[in-house]
Amino acid sequence: MGGKAPHTEPGGTAPVALTKAAPNRPDATPSPPDATPAEPKAPHVEAPHVEAPHVEAPRAEDQARHLNSPLLLTMLLLLVLLMQGPIRGLLAAPVMQSWMTVFVAVVVQALPFLVLGVMLSAAIAVFVPASFFARALPKRPGLAVPVAGVAGAVLPGCECASVPVAGALVRRGVAPAAALAFLLSAPAINPIVLTATAVAFPNNPEMVLARFVASLFVACAMGWLWLRLGRADWLRPPARASYEGQSKGAAFWGSVRHDVMHAGGFLVVGAMAAATLKAVVPEEWLRAAAGNPFVSVLALAVLAVLLSICSEADAFVAASLSQFSLTARLAFLVVGPMIDLKLFAMQAGTFGRGFALRFAPATFVLAVVVSVLTGAVLL
Repeated sequence: MGGKAPHTEPGGTAPVALTKAAPNRPDATPSPPDATPAEPKAPHVEAPHVEAPHVEAPRAEDQARHLNSPLLLTMLLLLVLLMQGPIRGLLAAPVMQSWMTVFVAVVVQALPFLVLGVMLSAAIAVFVPASFFARALPKRPGLAVPVAGVAGAVLPGCECASVPVAGALVRRGVAPAAALAFLLSAPAINPIVLTATAVAFPNNPEMVLARFVASLFVACAMGWLWLRLGRADWLRPPARASYEGQSKGAAFWGSVRHDVMHAGGFLVVGAMAAATLKAVVPEEWLRAAAGNPFVSVLALAVLAVLLSICSEADAFVAASLSQFSLTARLAFLVVGPMIDLKLFAMQAGTFGRGFALRFAPATFVLAVVVSVLTGAVLL
């Protein structure tokens, strides 16, 4: 019996040893060991509550903006009412009346042609397959260039629509020279543009013929020039169709809305510039620029590039610049639909920046030279 006690002691000493080792650990506390795993769970439970204020903060700001917008509108209306005397006096000034007269006249005359041209160009871009042009053009590139140039005379479209159509032609296998001739001729000599030119210049019907001849010659000459000197690595063919993944109706109305807003904005800018030149710039300055044949042609050609007016509306802006000769205004009408700021950006995005950097300057120089020669013969 007394010999068994030492054997039971080691079994009893084991828990004693464990209890003695427990005080040596830093986490030995009177709390049971189950309390330690509960502590790390606390941050995970509280984390969603920390993110809640960040989600609600923008909503509160949006509500504040909505609450303040009527107040801001009311304050703006009150300011206009309080300032109506000075505003009325400013608008009554002869300079402002002249400015507003020219601006409204240009916009009102050009807007119907702009809307009609945009609708027709959208219909052609959406409903006429690019394979039609590929089948209609001759196989020989040298003959395809003038045919594509003349095709622009029967297919209405502004320059905003001609770039994607030309890209589709290249993608379907049409010779790039022919596609480029169509790109330049379609926005310059189509029936809508020529009709608008006749309405804008009722006393100068020869302006319609001069615009047609000069624009068609430049388009064909640039096509042949590309056929002669152009290189395949200068032109990057477009990768996809313009209206891929959309229904015909959605693509048509989307194109109409986009082009009306886009071209309408440039029309407003062009009308403002024409009104400013007419009403604000001293008449002797305009006469001095218009009196020099070289300066007048170059000035209006550069102005056409900067204003970037849609081709359906540029004739009315050119007609308002009556200080300049018909030849200078012809340069404005020939250069604008072929090369301007928005066209340069569209050509660079469709065919590559290297192409645009070579094609745009050559088109500008050729358009100016041909306009001067055409004006000397026909005007």
